[in-house]
Amino acid sequence: MLATGTQAPDFTLPDQNGEMHSLSDYRGQKVVLYFYPRDNTPGCTKQACAFGELYPQFREKGAAVLGVSKDTVASHKKFEEKYGLPFTLLSDVEKEVIQAYGVWQEKKNYGKVSMGVVRTTYLIDENGVIVKAFGKVKAADNPAQMLDALE
Repeated sequence: MLATGTQAPDFTLPDQNGEMHSLSDYRGQKVVLYFYPRDNTPGCTKQACAFGELYPQFREKGAAVLGVSKDTVASHKKFEEKYGLPFTLLSDVEKEVIQAYGVWQEKKNYGKVSMGVVRTTYLIDENGVIVKAFGKVKAADNPAQMLDALE
C-alpha cells in the first residue's frame, strides 16, 4: 500500500466505455480511487452500489470516484448497466496500476493462499497527493467512510 503524503502514481486506463482516463486528468479535484477484486461479486457489488448511492454527495464535495479492477472493459460495462453505476470503472487487465498502488497481495481464503486485489481505497487531493489510504476495507462501509474523509 502506498503511504499518505506521497505523490499518487499517474496512469492511463480504459473505462467501461473504452474511453481512456489518466489520473492527471483529474488534477484540480479530489479523487476517491478504490481498488476492488471483481465485478458482480457480493462484496464488490455492495461497495459499488453504495458508492453509486452516495455519488451525488461526492460530486457536491468536488470529488471524482474511480473504481479499478482487473476485469475487462466489457465486464465493467455489464456491471455498470446492471446496477446503474454513475461513476467511472477502470479496467487494469495487465495489473500495472494495481501493482503500482501496492494492492496486488497474497490473500488467504479458507486456508488457501493466492494472489489477488486487496480491497483498498485512496483519497487523492487536487495536486495528486495521497492524503488518506485505507487498506483491507469493509465493502459496505467504505463509501460512507470515504465521504466522511472528505470533510
